[in-house]
Amino acid sequence: MLSGRSGSDKFRIVVIGAGIGGLTAGALLACRGYRVLVLDQALVPGGCASTFKRRGFTFDVGATQVAGLEPGGIHRRIFDELEIDLPAATPCDPACAVFLPGETEPINIWRDPEKWKKERQRQFPGSEPFWQLMTTLFNASWKFQARDPVLPPRSLWDMWQLTSAVRPDTLITLPFTFTTVGDALRRYGLYENQRLRTFLDLQLKLYSQVDADQTALLYAATALGVSQEPQGLFHLQGSMQALSDRLVAALEKYGGKLLMRHTVEQIEVSDGKASSIRIRNQKTGAVWTESADQVVANVTVQNLVKLLGEAATAGYQRRVSKLPPASGAFVIYLGVDQSAIPQACPPHLQFLYDYSGPIGENNSLFVSVSKPGDGRAPEGKATITASSFTDAAKWWQGSGEDYDTLKQQYSQEAIARLADYFYLKPETIIHQEAATPRTFAHYTGREQGIVGGIGQRVATFGPFGFATRTPVKSLWLVGDSTHPGEGTAGVSYSALTAVRQIEASVK
Repeated sequence: MLSGRSGSDKFRIVVIGAGIGGLTAGALLACRGYRVLVLDQALVPGGCASTFKRRGFTFDVGATQVAGLEPGGIHRRIFDELEIDLPAATPCDPACAVFLPGETEPINIWRDPEKWKKERQRQFPGSEPFWQLMTTLFNASWKFQARDPVLPPRSLWDMWQLTSAVRPDTLITLPFTFTTVGDALRRYGLYENQRLRTFLDLQLKLYSQVDADQTALLYAATALGVSQEPQGLFHLQGSMQALSDRLVAALEKYGGKLLMRHTVEQIEVSDGKASSIRIRNQKTGAVWTESADQVVANVTVQNLVKLLGEAATAGYQRRVSKLPPASGAFVIYLGVDQSAIPQACPPHLQFLYDYSGPIGENNSLFVSVSKPGDGRAPEGKATITASSFTDAAKWWQGSGEDYDTLKQQYSQEAIARLADYFYLKPETIIHQEAATPRTFAHYTGREQGIVGGIGQRVATFGPFGFATRTPVKSLWLVGDSTHPGEGTAGVSYSALTAVRQIEASVK
């Protein structure tokens, strides 16, 4: 159980963004006695973990699997404090079935650690020393993160929380602070193993936004190790919306308020402190200013700089402007007859079609498939959601006709790729819809429709990343731009960190 009510209900906190990070922060703050208002410009809460319905099908917008539901996991800890039930879920086993170019047998990432060990030894002979290092680093990093360190620290209180989380078992990670996965592969003479490096590139691009050569080894150890027991990835019953719906219920249970279709246009700063926000009601067009003692922004760092305008410090603006371009996503959503799904199809699959091509741009697809009875499709039907990383900027160039042509081209290519595995014919496809970075920008408000955060490179991971404590007093950043990164579990950790910092700052 986390700490209980603080009795600080005189403080007014405004949360910008009703993604999982914002809802988690808002619900926890309301539970601890603060007056909380959560605002979002979208139609439904959840951000990139929300859903939409078409012709009886329910599609997960972006996120399709959840970590942190196990005992001691971040969602379990937070839901226990909020005194609400976790959504029903089943473990993903395998967590993912990965198909490399020209291969018909997948690499199955099994939940059972011994089964996964045998699989990787069979698939990648001679690589076990690398995997043992990853396991050692995962175990140390997991224990460290469970002690709720504040990363990166930006105050004496933050530093105390960080140093208090350090134990002798943490020290084994220190020599690898500046190491990438590519460095580790070279250390064990595995860098030229094309199958292994490509498998890692695929998985890491999915979780860290960058490949093995760029991903921080300590981040990769957690991202690649969380699929196995006693942790694991989970498939929610109903849809991903179940997670945000429960957080909304908790927010309102403790007196918090949620307003959808309300756009925050500016964070106003007075004497170096976030003091109010300017809001526009999308339905009526009314604009007003709402004062706040604290502001929590569940947005990207790019969006935060825009919301601050001239109030953003020069150093913060400069750092954000120098970030490498973030990825967008092209996603195709299919409602199909169950006959289109192969027997014993895993819920999550990953395909790479050509070793010489990029990871993304339809050369690779991450695919999520509904299960019979999981609430996403009518009886005898199923959903297929396939996503590919794409250069977000290209979708904002040219005319509207150019955009429509590009979208149609990507849709056709994606379906042709998927038809190699699924039985996709006009008679089996009931509904088809696609989303691009422009779609994500429209519905989530994220700058250029980018997804997945800023990339878990050494220079942006952990102690070197963007802090929840911003340079503007009383302004906090949560979400996938902060430690420990993307995913519902990652953004929930950042929300918990900000809540703890707020409580410490107002005592």
